[in-house]
Amino acid sequence: MTRFAFLLALPLLAACNVHGKYPKDSDDHVSIHADESGNIAFNLPIAQGQVKLPSGFMHNGNFDIDGVKLMPGSQVTGFNVESHNDVTNVDMSFSAPARPDQVRSYFVEQFKAKGIEAALSGDTVTGKSKDGNPFTIQVSPRSGGSQGKIVVQDND
Repeated sequence: MTRFAFLLALPLLAACNVHGKYPKDSDDHVSIHADESGNIAFNLPIAQGQVKLPSGFMHNGNFDIDGVKLMPGSQVTGFNVESHNDVTNVDMSFSAPARPDQVRSYFVEQFKAKGIEAALSGDTVTGKSKDGNPFTIQVSPRSGGSQGKIVVQDND
């Protein structure tokens, strides 16, 4: 997962407002934060900075957990990646055009079809990926559909 964070950040390194960091002062901490407005902040062992991309740049983001993608018509609205000491947490927010119960059911059905452990508890779908990494998907109502947050933890 840490490699994912670095690969995601590489295009950002060419952006403005980037500050170099000395390797002797660095550690293995990586953080990347993006919002729906196109504001991205990153802090890598080799550089840190901010960049502004067009708003809505990630709406067509292709996110999946072991082949389970967002419900059709959904849009990524933000993400955070935090990695330190071989533990990476990815939080991704999204909007979906369906009611929360339909979105949660979609995820549970899709995970079960892929043979992935997933269960519904209140407004949250919980499970473990094929690699044993825990995830949660919380879905709540919003005007015109639902909003949700996916949290995945990778311990390697």
